[in-house]
Parts: sequence; C-alpha cells; structure tokens
Amino acid sequence: MTTDNQFPTPGSDSFTDVPGRLARAEAWLAQDPDPETRAELSALLGRVRTGDVAASADLADRFDTRLAFGTAGLRGGLGAGPNRMNRVLVAQAAAGLAAYLVEQAALSGRATSSTAPSVVIGYDGRKNSDVFAHDSAEIMAGAGVDVTLLPRLLPTPVLAFSVRHLGTSAGVMVTASHNPPLDNGYKVYLGGQDNGAQIISPSDMQIAAHIAHIAETMTVAQLPRGQYATAEESVIEAYIRAAVRVVSNGEISSKPGLSVAPPTIVYTAMHGVGWETLSAVWRAAGFEQPAVVPEQVEPDAAFPTVVFPNPEEAGAMDLAFARAREVGADLIIANDPDADRFAVAIPDDTEPAGFRRLSGNDVGLMLGWRAARAAADAAGESGAGGTLACSIVSSPGLERIAHQYGLEFRATLTGFKWISRTPGLIFGFEEALGYLVNPDTVTDKDGISASLAFTALATELGAAGKTVADHLDELTARFGAFASTQISLRVSELARIGEIMTRLRDAPPDAVAGIRVQQIDDFSQGFGGLPPTDMLRIVLESNARIMVRPSGTEPKLKAYIDASEETGTVAQRRSAATALVATLAAGLSALLG
Repeated sequence: MTTDNQFPTPGSDSFTDVPGRLARAEAWLAQDPDPETRAELSALLGRVRTGDVAASADLADRFDTRLAFGTAGLRGGLGAGPNRMNRVLVAQAAAGLAAYLVEQAALSGRATSSTAPSVVIGYDGRKNSDVFAHDSAEIMAGAGVDVTLLPRLLPTPVLAFSVRHLGTSAGVMVTASHNPPLDNGYKVYLGGQDNGAQIISPSDMQIAAHIAHIAETMTVAQLPRGQYATAEESVIEAYIRAAVRVVSNGEISSKPGLSVAPPTIVYTAMHGVGWETLSAVWRAAGFEQPAVVPEQVEPDAAFPTVVFPNPEEAGAMDLAFARAREVGADLIIANDPDADRFAVAIPDDTEPAGFRRLSGNDVGLMLGWRAARAAADAAGESGAGGTLACSIVSSPGLERIAHQYGLEFRATLTGFKWISRTPGLIFGFEEALGYLVNPDTVTDKDGISASLAFTALATELGAAGKTVADHLDELTARFGAFASTQISLRVSELARIGEIMTRLRDAPPDAVAGIRVQQIDDFSQGFGGLPPTDMLRIVLESNARIMVRPSGTEPKLKAYIDASEETGTVAQRRSAATALVATLAAGLSALLG
C-alpha cells in the first residue's frame, strides 16, 4: 500500500488544499495503533468537517509538515499526526533506522557474515517512552537488526554507555530530556567508527531518507515485528563501576589529620529517572546518600511540581531550596528528567531563597580545572597531555585553564555530538548544564558521573576547610573573572530570525553599547576548522564577545555574551566583568530590536 505523505509547507498552494489534508489525515488514522491518538484525531476531523476554523488550523499544523529527523533525532509534542510524537511516527523512524543499519552493514561487507547490525534501546519515564521503546524494539528486530532493550526506565547516560559497552551498531534513547511535560523524543547514537556518539551529518540525512521511504510506501501494520533481548543487570552494574572511576580515594577521604564531616547534600531528580542510578553510583563510591526532595524523587510523567522540568528555569529548584534550608545543606545537586544534565546550587545569604544556582559555565570551569589538575598530577614531570573542549558559545575561561596547564583546547559547535568527538578529550562541557567527565566510557554528557565528580570536589574542598564559593574565588584569582549571560528573542514567524541574521551580516554594528567591535566572524561557510553553521561571533574591545545564532530546537534567536577581567582583586574582577556583560546585554537587546 502507498500512502500520501508529501507534506506541503505553509504558504504553498497546497496549504489551502483541505481535501488533500483530510485524505492524509484519514490515511494516518487508518494505520494508527494507539487508541488515544486515534480518538484525538477522529474528534479533530469531526470538528473540521463542521467548519471549525480553529480545528482546521490545528489539522494543518499536524499534517502540512512533519517532525524533521536530524542530528538531535526527533523531538516534539505528543499527539496525532506527522508533526507530533506518536506510535506511527516512531514506528516509521524505527523502520527507517533499521533500514539504514542494514544498508551500512551491506556496504561494509558485514552482511555476508553471520553478524547482523545491532542496536540497544533505552527509555525514560515520560509518557509513552516505554511504548515507543517496545515498538522500536519489535520493528527493528523484524527488519533484521539484533535488538537489546534496557530492562527498565533508566537515564540517558546508561544508554549512551551501553552502546560502547555492548559494542552495538547503534543506540536509541526515547526521551525529551528537559522539554515540557507533554513532549517526547528519539535520540540516536552510532557505534563503530562513531564510537557511541550522537549522529551527525551525513548519517542523519541518510536515516531521514530511509524514514521518508518507509512512510511513503508502507503502513505500520505492514512493518514486520520480531523478538528482542532484554539486557542483563550486568550492563547497569558496569555503568556504575565506570562512573565511580571519575573519583579518586583522595577525594572521598578527608585529608590526614583533619576530621571534617562530608558536605550535606540535597538531591532532586526533577520527577525524572536519575535517583535510582545516582543512589547506586554514590553508594559504590563510598559517599553518604544525599537528602532527597521527596516530591520530585520518583519518575512522574506529569511533572506535577514544575511548569518546565529544567533546572535552568525559574522556580524549577524551589522545592530543592526549601529542602536544603530544612536540612542545612552545603550543596544542592539537580538532574534533569533523563539525568544527562545536572545543576548545582550553593548557600548564598544575598539570595531570597538562601541558595543560588551556579551557571553552567561556573560548574564547567571548576570541573575543567579539576580535570587539568588530575592530568598534571598523572603526568608528573613529563607534562600534562590531553584536550579540554567546550562548545563555542560556552565560557572562554576553559581555554585559559587549558593553556596554563599545557593542555590542548578545542571549541566545537554546540552539542555533545561534536564535543565528544574531540581527539584526546579528557573533559568537555557546554553552558547548558552538560558535562562529559568520563570520555573513555560515555560519549555524551553524563549528569550522573558529573554530579559524582563535583561532589568529590566539594568533599575534597570541605576536608581542606573550604567551600565551593571559596573555590570559585580561587579560580577567579588564578585565571580571571568570567561573566556571561544570554538573550533569547522568541519570534512568532521563523522568517524574522533570518531577517535579523541577514541584517547583522549586511550592516554589521561598529559598536555595541558604546564598546567598539573589533571583528565579526561569520560561521555560515565554516570558520576556524568548524563545519558551516548559521552563527556570528562579534569580538569587542575590553575582553568581550557576543555569539548570535538561531536556536536549533525552538523558534527563537539566541545570543551569548561573555566578558572577562584579569586585573584587581577577586571582587573587583568579578564586578567589572559582570557590569560589562550587563551593559552589552542592554545594548544588544536594543540592536536586535
């Protein structure tokens, strides 16, 4: 059977083709195995036929385009139609990925052997994650792929680890990470020469082509299904052992002659899947269990206590702050729902909550300094070796740390699909709360291992009579103050983003907020050895820069502002850098209009 899946874009002649849209919706409805989305779409079609204008617009949004499969896989709101996450779309994605893996095996010559391509699949606690994972396992097995399904809902880092640990051709994680509650997604990793990293071009385009072919030529019912294996607990135990290796005995134990209690820590899983694995990792490392935020410790797909389950969002950590005040905590650790990111908050009497969340750059620089010291200690007189890496929009402070320790430094495009591919990597981070502290075992950001590494650092500091705040002061004294902020300009029409980027290219500013522009680097054709991307870097006087780029996942333009200061006291350095960032933010907001 052939189904009509050629989806026009709004503004085209086909956009007003209501009969064609209704036909596509009926064809979709006929193959949908999910009673909830079938009922949703049936009701919507009924309203459309009565002339309901809002329902017609809703149908157009669902059926005039399709969730694009790219380097972030798939991600979107749950619901019926090709522009939503649902069982039809996931079935097509699974079959397309399976076809790609079989094709690659044939091209490499492996198809002539008895070894089939293989995949390991994981899922988190979001709505339908388990359903999408089981559908994918059956469909990929039916297409000739050797499938292993993780035994229960688990963090994304466990899946990323499993790709390398099991030596599979690919990995799939069903998660929408820290997106809104009614979203879900489909993240793809590749083994072999990709070493368990997330997909990049041209693999994403090749997989997308296979998905499109499946969608155009087969219904869900026509996709064969097969049997799959369930992973043993030994896979999870292996991840725990690997995670524990990020700490040393010296960090776990107090210094000789000192009797200092370990820091009191509060932990929140943000209604996600982090707690079971984090608790096991900390136990294996010899750390005391943290005090949990009870309302948020168990997986809950409704995310009832947060509007947006992202530690970066205002209000998301309020319950953690309250719990920390209750137990007198020295540190707060928060994972996002799939536990690939983590956030830190420390006591601060100047804040209304009594705690302040550190920026991703603050935590990244501290963990980067920790990694640099460890590399120097391991190398001894021979000199430290390895590379520190961060996304190009993250703090330039990591480069300064790398150079002071004789290490290599590399700035990459945003995303750990790029950071993790850095040769000789010993540590990588991005400002959006992502940290890679164990590149030998996980080729992605890992909020479980990174939280353990940071807790080990806090424990070591405590044994020396210092706090995390003291350590930030030491970092500022040694490397300088680094301040940063972001501006997000949300738009209703995507064309507006292109117009702003074109204006900045065609009529570049001579100054921002009175600070002279020294140069503007355009990355659209590739720059500094990086692949082409739609981004501008504005380098200003006074040790400042601005990075401007469209968001890869939302309809908004993002600007990252950084400034540094190396002269004066710690307080003076920090004040000067912070003031300059604030000045530039105000000037840039006016410039972007």
